[in-house]
Amino acid sequence: MSMAKVVDAETAVSAVPDGAVIAVSGFNLLVAPEYLLLKLFERYKETGHPKGLFLEVNPIPTAPGRVLDRILGEIYHEKDQDFLSGMLVTYPGWSPYIQKLIEENRVEGYTWSIGTASWFFREVARGLPGVLTKVGLGTFLDPREDGGYLNELARKKKRCRIDVVTINGEEYLFYRAPKPTVAFIRGTTADEIGNIATEKEGAFTEILNLAQAAKAEPGKGIIIAQVERIARYPSLNPQGVRVPGPLVDYVVVAPPEYHRQSANITYDPRVSGEVIPPRGVSSSMELGTKKVIARRILVEMLELVKRLKRPVLVNLGIGIPDRVAGVAMEEGVADWVFTTVESGPFGGIALGGPDFGASIGPFAIISQPDQFANYEGGVIDAASLGFMQVDERGNVNPSLLPGRLPGPGGFPVISYGSPRMFFAGHFTAGKKELRVRNGRLEIVSDGNVRKFVRSVYKVVYNARLGLEKGQEVVYITERAVFRLTRKGLRLEEYAPGIDVERDIIDNMEFEPLISPRLREMDERLFRDEPMGLKDEL
Repeated sequence: MSMAKVVDAETAVSAVPDGAVIAVSGFNLLVAPEYLLLKLFERYKETGHPKGLFLEVNPIPTAPGRVLDRILGEIYHEKDQDFLSGMLVTYPGWSPYIQKLIEENRVEGYTWSIGTASWFFREVARGLPGVLTKVGLGTFLDPREDGGYLNELARKKKRCRIDVVTINGEEYLFYRAPKPTVAFIRGTTADEIGNIATEKEGAFTEILNLAQAAKAEPGKGIIIAQVERIARYPSLNPQGVRVPGPLVDYVVVAPPEYHRQSANITYDPRVSGEVIPPRGVSSSMELGTKKVIARRILVEMLELVKRLKRPVLVNLGIGIPDRVAGVAMEEGVADWVFTTVESGPFGGIALGGPDFGASIGPFAIISQPDQFANYEGGVIDAASLGFMQVDERGNVNPSLLPGRLPGPGGFPVISYGSPRMFFAGHFTAGKKELRVRNGRLEIVSDGNVRKFVRSVYKVVYNARLGLEKGQEVVYITERAVFRLTRKGLRLEEYAPGIDVERDIIDNMEFEPLISPRLREMDERLFRDEPMGLKDEL
């Protein structure tokens, strides 16, 4: 069998032309083809080509200090660079340099939600010009607001755009971007004809859809796959092949240092589902305000279990919500709360920070577009996402501030589609000292930045539309729990040990409604020992 597709990286990247639109796989470092990106940039530095590239990344194939971030750092310090012309990126937060390049208007910057971008590649693969969805209506993605443009250069060029369309009297958003002409993807093993398997990866995201989108008419694009090893054809299990060989043009074997499972994990078989950890592994989280919030989220989910009389399927976002799985394990109720992560895993314990997207011990891993179908279509029962600002109408801004461009990530799709939303975070921001002990919360010194504000900087979750859809919405902090009503936020619970007027209302830019059944939060949330939630089920 010919090995013609298996080439060195220099040969593969030399096929990339000037002006290419390159779709690159990678949920942080999960399935990120770092070696291909490195060799592509090295070729540019040596020859001046390829230049004028436009990248489509979802969310972003890097972590702080890793290959793409370093490349963008070099570009940033080269004032007349012509390597990169622009980028569609759903979470630029892991690369400070792409944020600077966009903020300084040196490259075009566009952003969508992760789920919308995932579906874009699938739709382009079947010959459609873009994605039709209600996700983003009434938020900063709506073209009547920012329209996904991150700078003036993008607003001028409009290579990616979002338009309002009306069908049968209902508004939708139509997302369009350039069709990829090249795709950089990654797997674990390739055989001699280019079949790609992902048996040691923590996710396989949308690698098939990227290849299909680039290969679809008009024009047959170039697909380059980074792998760890080569196998004889036909030795791969056909059900384990994620990208069939006829779709792949070149295969490059990468050195181990450029083929990590995630940012802080070289390889862990528990992440790829090859080894399932034994039961009884519990959360090692120390008692503190983050654990209090995670516990209170879990309580809300278990109330849903009682109401529905069955296990529930949920999404846990990055930050405090991703700790809920560990708390559920500690409480012995993991079999009642099935967790999911945007990149595709079901179950296990979701990792946080730059390792987000991976789970320890998932029981299933599906494709990223299919996972987001679960979110947008309301297949899940509930979701918990972090917040940075909440306003008096209940609108949420998870991360956007002037001069800060972390991007929306999966937030717009999940918060739109989930029938129940549990937004979670600390009550204030800034330096603070909060103590949790003996069933009480002690506020030694409070943060000086208010998070419950009159108007959020950017609307990423539209509360009015959520209420119109019938969503149930709760806002959970270490000292207060609010519920969304048609009249605004209603305070329903407060932490034992605090003063409601001084520690809650005086630290808000608006006055919430007060529940006639206002009560203390369960004091078990604030104690070291497990809460005993399993017994209640």
